[in-house]
Amino acid sequence: MSEGINKLWERRREEITYQDSATGFQACVYFASVFQAMSCGIHYLASVFMAVTPNFVCGIPGNVSSVLFYNSSKASLEDIWTMWTSTENYIVAQLENGEIWELNQCSKSKREVSFDLAYEYKGNKSIFSCSDGFLYDDTKWKSTVVTQWDLVCDREWLAKLIQPTFMLGVLIGAVIFGDIADRLGRQRVMWFTSAGQFVFGITVAFTFDYYSFVIVRFLLAMVSSGYLVVAFVYVTEFVGIKARTWASMHVHAFFALGIMVVALVGFLVRTWWVYQIFLSIATLPFVLCCWMLPETPLWLLSEKRYEDAQKVINIMARWNKVSTSCKVSELCSVQQDDPGTDRTSGNGASTTKKHNILDLFCNWYIARRTITIWLVWFTGSLGYYVFSLSSVNLGGNEYLNLFLIGAVELPCYIIACIGMDKLGRRNTLIPFLILSALICVLIMFIPQDFNVLIILANMAGKFSIGVAFGLIYLYTAELYPTIVRSLAVGSGSMMCRVGSVVAPFCVYLRSVWIFLPLLLVGIMALLSGILTLMLPETLGKPLTNTLEEATEMGRKKENCSGKTPPADSGAALEKIEMFGQETVSTEK
Repeated sequence: MSEGINKLWERRREEITYQDSATGFQACVYFASVFQAMSCGIHYLASVFMAVTPNFVCGIPGNVSSVLFYNSSKASLEDIWTMWTSTENYIVAQLENGEIWELNQCSKSKREVSFDLAYEYKGNKSIFSCSDGFLYDDTKWKSTVVTQWDLVCDREWLAKLIQPTFMLGVLIGAVIFGDIADRLGRQRVMWFTSAGQFVFGITVAFTFDYYSFVIVRFLLAMVSSGYLVVAFVYVTEFVGIKARTWASMHVHAFFALGIMVVALVGFLVRTWWVYQIFLSIATLPFVLCCWMLPETPLWLLSEKRYEDAQKVINIMARWNKVSTSCKVSELCSVQQDDPGTDRTSGNGASTTKKHNILDLFCNWYIARRTITIWLVWFTGSLGYYVFSLSSVNLGGNEYLNLFLIGAVELPCYIIACIGMDKLGRRNTLIPFLILSALICVLIMFIPQDFNVLIILANMAGKFSIGVAFGLIYLYTAELYPTIVRSLAVGSGSMMCRVGSVVAPFCVYLRSVWIFLPLLLVGIMALLSGILTLMLPETLGKPLTNTLEEATEMGRKKENCSGKTPPADSGAALEKIEMFGQETVSTEK
């Protein structure tokens, strides 16, 4: 689009007057969209309690008459679990027929001499496998997927694959639905993925074996990730510059609320399939109304669907009680007069280019930007989950701990919003990445018997990496043009999920050196912070619409020339994006 479009839009903008309800339409669309992000947080963390492995021992053939655990004699196994302290413990059980068995977690032994019921026994024993199943501690959870399908001992690796396979689905869904949203539109993908969350969420509760459970959860992960990625782009394109920071960051707040819902439902419901149904019901309200959400004017304009874009803008004007509406036809007429905007060949066939992930590496400026952004996504996810997995050893009530883990994210997003609005996106991201690296080093020098300081330092580390992890969504959306924005956020989310898959393996390195996981996170955070110095600042800048505009933004930052790039479609679309949100007054 030519510079004349910008001048025309500025002139039309001056004619618009706004009322107090100028953001009513965008507010309704925003809250309807981000409500569903809570369901994403729910499904991401549901396995924390659903796949928990309780204390267990081998089952035995016959009825138990008495149980012995060290020097304590009990009438039933249920009375023993409160004294269970280690996986190396075993239970001595006497059957009604007089047989005495030693019950370990993955084997059982039958004593050859059964005259005296004592905990210590030096005589001959016959060792058997757990062919009679297992006995589980149901004092906390009546049923989990582990107890349902005996995912212990030689099948324990299946239980450990539950969360990694879910994250693999998240990884794939981020890329697939991010690309589809750029091709088919944001609204269609949001409807499909939100409906998929409800359908697959309920289906998980009625799966008949482990493999069907993993497959359905894999599909649930794909649609959950797809919704979260597209929702960020959707709200970013519907709100203007002034509200974009807080609007995008509070999507994370609703995700954190989902984590707290998991803790609450886990505390109240102790049967895994009932627990899953209750969690999935949270999706239902949005599924019933999401079909009413409009497509974003930015995407419609990028696809040359001017009439549809005009309809959405007219609806915005009516809702916001704007006296003078923007006419997209005026912008189209200016574009048609501009020879540089012809997108058809001589025979009238459209030559609109279909974009793919290779466009994120179309030139040196965009490629360097993509590599840096991907590294920040990976580091944010790696650090977030390494700090989170370390925090489960805090002790106390696990439901309260998970609730606080979700709650601690809320203030970090507020700090991130203030920093992004006052300092800028890049100038907030860099200090918190470097701060998280310094905290990782600090933890290494805290004596191991200073538990309170270690806990506070770990929470500070999670807080700092959480700020970086939260703002990277918005920063990524602002760094890329409309035509590949969903694809950029989706590919970044893919790198984020790679980090979440790697994080558990990183924690396993504690067996090599207790501080090795923190050292790796610190190095990655420091490297990411240094590379981020080369990225352009996007605070107060209009969203770009073409790769040329995005490239020019990078060149302007690098050359520090202070010259404004030529006006183009991105500036015009950004002004349409802000329609109905900013009051035209003496600020002009």
